[in-house]
Amino acid sequence: MEPLMEGEEEYSWREVKLPNLIPVVGEPELERETGERRRGRHVLIAIDHGANSKHAFDWAVLHFCRLADTIHLVHAVSSANDEVDYETTQVLMEKLAVEAFQVSMVKSVARIVEGDPGKIICKEADRIKPVAVVMGSRGRGLIKSVLQGSVGEYCFHNCKSAPVIIVPGKGAGEESVL
Repeated sequence: MEPLMEGEEEYSWREVKLPNLIPVVGEPELERETGERRRGRHVLIAIDHGANSKHAFDWAVLHFCRLADTIHLVHAVSSANDEVDYETTQVLMEKLAVEAFQVSMVKSVARIVEGDPGKIICKEADRIKPVAVVMGSRGRGLIKSVLQGSVGEYCFHNCKSAPVIIVPGKGAGEESVL
């Protein structure tokens, strides 16, 4: 666990070790293409253990990511020292990393960060400088969202380093994108 100083706030994070099942892919050799496309892009995907988060991940991998991109899976927790939560999240992130490689041939980096989810996602976006932040909606109605607030709404208004894509939750009975 490494503490980071952001402004006057300190927050902790843990890198998640992803499986070696994914082959190492070098930089693509595209003779005609230069610049950002050749190097690949960074895409931040906020995840949790919910169905709407998985749906947003599926959407991003299928419709947004392309060869040579790197997806950054970020999960915010109240305590980064909780081993049970870390292990559960590590299993989820390993599964998602393998799935992302199989579907879009993208590399994955995963991180569990301690703190308020909205603030953490915005800080990670500032650190990574992704082309987009992708997240699922929680599926609350308008009144509950206004009264209680939502992480997506917070990120939408406060994330200044990248556009925020909020993927609507899948309807009752619908299958995931993949």
